[in-house]
Amino acid sequence: MAPQHPAESILKTNISCKQDISFCQRDQNGLEVFLHTLSLACVCLSLWLYLFISVHRQEEMAAGETQLYAKVSNKLKVRGPSLLLEPLLGMGFPVHTALKALAATGRKTAEEASDWLRCHRNDPSLDDPIPQEYALFLCPTGSLLEQLQEFWRESKRQCTKNRAHEIFPHITLCDFFTCEDHKVECLYEALKRAGDRIRGSFPLVVPLALHSSISYLGFFVNDSPADVIREFATTFAMEVAVLADCTVKPCAKQLHLTLAHKFYPHHQRTLEQLARAIHPGHSCQWTAVLYSRDMRFVHYQTLRALFQYKPQNEDELTLSPGDYIFVDPTQQEETSEGWVIGTSQRTGCRGFLPENYTEQANESDTWVKHRTYTFSLAMDLASRKDGEASSRRNGEPHPPQTPRDVSSIQALQATIARKSVLVVRHGERVDQIFGKSWLQQCSTPDDKASTRTKDLRGTGKYYRPDLNFPCSLPRRSSGIKDFENDPPLSSCGIFQSRMAGEALLDSGIRITSVFTSPALRCVQTAKHILEELKLEKTIKIRVEPGIFEWTKWESGKTTPTLMTLDELQEAGFNVSMDYRPAFPLASLMPAESYDEYVNRCAVSVGWITSIRPRDVGVILIVGHGSALDSCTRPLLGLPPRDSGDFAQLVRKIPSLGMCFCEENKEEGKWELVSPPVKTLTHGSNSAFNWRNWIPGS
Repeated sequence: MAPQHPAESILKTNISCKQDISFCQRDQNGLEVFLHTLSLACVCLSLWLYLFISVHRQEEMAAGETQLYAKVSNKLKVRGPSLLLEPLLGMGFPVHTALKALAATGRKTAEEASDWLRCHRNDPSLDDPIPQEYALFLCPTGSLLEQLQEFWRESKRQCTKNRAHEIFPHITLCDFFTCEDHKVECLYEALKRAGDRIRGSFPLVVPLALHSSISYLGFFVNDSPADVIREFATTFAMEVAVLADCTVKPCAKQLHLTLAHKFYPHHQRTLEQLARAIHPGHSCQWTAVLYSRDMRFVHYQTLRALFQYKPQNEDELTLSPGDYIFVDPTQQEETSEGWVIGTSQRTGCRGFLPENYTEQANESDTWVKHRTYTFSLAMDLASRKDGEASSRRNGEPHPPQTPRDVSSIQALQATIARKSVLVVRHGERVDQIFGKSWLQQCSTPDDKASTRTKDLRGTGKYYRPDLNFPCSLPRRSSGIKDFENDPPLSSCGIFQSRMAGEALLDSGIRITSVFTSPALRCVQTAKHILEELKLEKTIKIRVEPGIFEWTKWESGKTTPTLMTLDELQEAGFNVSMDYRPAFPLASLMPAESYDEYVNRCAVSVGWITSIRPRDVGVILIVGHGSALDSCTRPLLGLPPRDSGDFAQLVRKIPSLGMCFCEENKEEGKWELVSPPVKTLTHGSNSAFNWRNWIPGS
């Protein structure tokens, strides 16, 4: 039986009471009539009170529901319409993966998010609830940014890479924090609210004071501008806490823009000189930028794929040029030499890949740019709203371009445009590997040589008994015997030279002229470096006998017979036929003294650097191991070393070893700085004879 409603029960009681009253009236019992009448009145009063309380409770519930609906509606307004989410759901993607794709692509377009999902269809972590990490930076634009980027490039070229090169120029406003994928739109709204609140008080010029220490160089923000920027960061943190339920820690340290960090102490002076050419006082539009990163790979090494690679095994990773790979250095014990195991940012898949198909990249290269807020007192409210509308359509705003400050750029260029000298030792020579009798190993007086031999004037024919012998030898008027004291590069030496040229190209240095020793191995090294620099047709090689090896170290009582300019030109070397050397080839004396040798090198280097005194850029000198000392100390104003120390030093110089000198015009002297590329190190490789594996041999 169904339970009765309270009102129904009261009504039944009321009817019963009426019947009792009628009965009492029939008996004309006054007392009973009075009592029953009083009972009826009480029942009616109870019914009225119940109805009043019920209506009041319904009104309270309705008011509560209205407030709750208002809160939900406000949240939905903050998040904005699901214009990006709906197309992804229409394609059949689940809500959580669609939101993950939007967060990973900066919520720019549905197309980018769908492409991300397509690439990550085999990602084992696609369904994992792993949020992105977010951070807010204040970044310069316009003229100041151009100056800072030029400083970035030049400091890297002159002083090698330091920690500041890992990220773009910025002022950190808050630490990285996590935000769930469905609340990312709330971060955008928090950024806008915080920016609008302090837009009117944001400084027109942010004063930056240069600070330098033994391991840090950067600009500090002081006084009231720093307080305004901190207020903006604090406001953003408070808005994020309310709108997105995230805990954001504003930067508590002194606001700073790092120029260099954790560099070699002897580079401090050079970095300071470059930094003084930056003019931070000029007007600049500062932009607050919201970035995100994958929190799983924060401490991983980041590689960039250079070439395409198709897996040969199931556990290998597919590579496309430009892919970023996250590699954990602590997980490489399982890999073979030359291979690493990593996770692709593009696909989320993990596997083995050849390390020589990649290059080092910065962690910030993989960060995702979300939204920006540009501070500018010159922009009126209408233009700001137009910019925000464009931001919603295109993913990020396009702030007005600030005209380039020509005077500041010229001042920076005047500082960095210096004359430099790069002295490089030649590559591996063939007799260094196969000994003094190398020529007897690759020549024969009869016609029994390989079909790939090349006929030369003089005695014998050349053939290649080992892969590290060069494929062929250039023609010499006196025949093959002259190679004995003027050996060529080995195959590995050619490869070393090309690697050095490729690294110099990547470093961005500008080679303006090339001088080499007349030794064939030096001319070959210069040729291969220029080919990798794409300068083999535009820069002629100037042969300077004055930087030839110390003749005391050459075998024989006479100087080696070296190839003439005509022979070099005939062999395909782009040598200058018009260059007048400091020391003609005929002036080289056999078994010269140490003093004669260092004096010859000093005069030659002085001649090389004075030929075109107004030229700036890098002068490349390709010589012998001894040249790294004998051709740099005169520039530095240092006396020659003791001959014994000199010999010990030269023995330790590897193939393609480098020394780099730079002219300091302000102080009128040259300085020894870090070379633009690293050295090349490799292990030895023993000869192998397959006949030794025949039983009984």
